[in-house]
Amino acid sequence: MSYQAIIRAQDNSLVVNSRVSLKIVVHQGNASGTNVYQETHAVNTNSNGLISLEIGTGTVAVGDFSKIAWDKGPYFIETQVDVKGGTNYNITGVTQLLSVPYALYAKTAGSTVSAASRAVIVPFTTTRNIAVSDINNTIECTSSATLTLTSDFGNMVVGETINLEAHNGAILTIQAASGVTLNYTAGASARFTSTAGNVRFGFLRKTGANSYIISGQ
Repeated sequence: MSYQAIIRAQDNSLVVNSRVSLKIVVHQGNASGTNVYQETHAVNTNSNGLISLEIGTGTVAVGDFSKIAWDKGPYFIETQVDVKGGTNYNITGVTQLLSVPYALYAKTAGSTVSAASRAVIVPFTTTRNIAVSDINNTIECTSSATLTLTSDFGNMVVGETINLEAHNGAILTIQAASGVTLNYTAGASARFTSTAGNVRFGFLRKTGANSYIISGQ
């Protein structure tokens, strides 16, 4: 199961080009439910603070990833990080796993689903409002433009996410409309400024009816 995250220190600064340690815990039922699987990873962040890893391939402490009964969810992924690369895991986040990779589900549930659900790359070159097609997909900004988070956008439910990318000199701006908060500030904005030949990554998650959090800018 692929996993990506932007790593920040406790002072909110990006942790770039560094070796960090992660503990991954899979909870069943709720965010503090039964610990059915636990593993650790040692990975390097890139120049944007991004790490990429495969859950299920780390050093196992609890359980067997291949035997998780994905049909008996919900499941929650808890991540703990030590930005110094040790075992002092002092940054923690918990996110509900809203979709399970088809191949994993089929192994344990005999799924009759005919195709896997995959994130879609959404080209983004013109300023517009958030849309249904953005939800749980990746916005690929290749020409500077602004995405506005409109008030009462009920199509996106709490916990759903959008991956954000600004490519090759493009600037992607995320703007909260009137009545919407971004990182706990009403009407706030966030900007992802890429440079030629590089990509800036970010992550947007809905936390309330009219509230979002964002990282990576």
